[in-house]
Amino acid sequence: MDDLTPLRQQWLDRINGATDPAAIEEVRLAALGKKGEISLKMRELGRMSPEERQTTGRALNELRDELDAALRARKLSLEDAALEARLAGEWLDVTLPGRPRPQGTIHPISQVTEEVTAIFADMGFSVAEGPQVESDWYNFDALNIAPEHPARQEHDTFFMHRAPGDNRPPHVLRTHTSPVQIRAMQEQGAPIRVICPGRVYRMDMDQTHTPMFHQVEGLAIDRDISMAQLKWTLEEFCRAFFEVGQVELRFRASHFPFTEPSAEVDIRCSWERGQLKIGEGDSWLEILGSGMVHPKVLRAGGIDPDQWQGFAFGMGIDRIAMLKYGIPDLRAFFESDLRWLRHYGFAAGDVPSVAGGLSR
Repeated sequence: MDDLTPLRQQWLDRINGATDPAAIEEVRLAALGKKGEISLKMRELGRMSPEERQTTGRALNELRDELDAALRARKLSLEDAALEARLAGEWLDVTLPGRPRPQGTIHPISQVTEEVTAIFADMGFSVAEGPQVESDWYNFDALNIAPEHPARQEHDTFFMHRAPGDNRPPHVLRTHTSPVQIRAMQEQGAPIRVICPGRVYRMDMDQTHTPMFHQVEGLAIDRDISMAQLKWTLEEFCRAFFEVGQVELRFRASHFPFTEPSAEVDIRCSWERGQLKIGEGDSWLEILGSGMVHPKVLRAGGIDPDQWQGFAFGMGIDRIAMLKYGIPDLRAFFESDLRWLRHYGFAAGDVPSVAGGLSR
């Protein structure tokens, strides 16, 4: 035991002299590692007599345990000292005012949807919603869309997969929000005045089309509704949404299976240095489709077309957002960040007012 006293003191001095974790590890390996001095002395026990081996072995084990404890204590002491130094250098004055954090913003699509909803709510329209996965009947048949219509082909519409032997009616990702109108008529009857905003899906992808986009469709049914009321409704909407005093709409005869007569609606506009101006100029821009609800569609909704009539219209929310805010590429809606949003005037706290504009 006495022979190990100098060795013990030597290693304790080296442990106390270590100034960082790397130095602690170096001392540990030199003393207790496989080739460390204490480990090598343990190997010499085999050459000793039983009496010497018993005495020296116990002393070496005690020395090894003592050095191991000293190494752990020194490592913990160094860690505590490092933490104290860090706390002293990274102090925080809690009396200082808080730092402002960047705020989020409403996405253009969500904001425009709220604007549109607020404008039509002011005209007495409520909001109706429905499923995005629709049956073939609600999406096509109830809307008087013939079986041979191109929209019913797989290159235009996302049909849901069905396992072999599944005899349920075909289901699709809805191609428009018109099925919501059928459901609203079935649930509420007539008279009715609703708008149907939501996501729709078609197999398109380019600068002005995406596979998923957003529509809002409107439906009004009563005893004596006419195209005149349709025209007034759309003019009031455009005036409020585009925030202009005067608008001029042009109705062009068209064909939609679910309306008769049907009309495409253009708005007067002008282009100056690449900027679109609504309500003035010599150009026309198509913004939506509309018409009087077809009698077959009324019947599908459970409404007697001999007693009731109505108008319907539909527009792309993404499209009118692009027109109002001068956004050139529809795909930018899905690849945007806060800098892009701020560039186009969408700041945190923008809230649509009932009049259709933004209150900042």
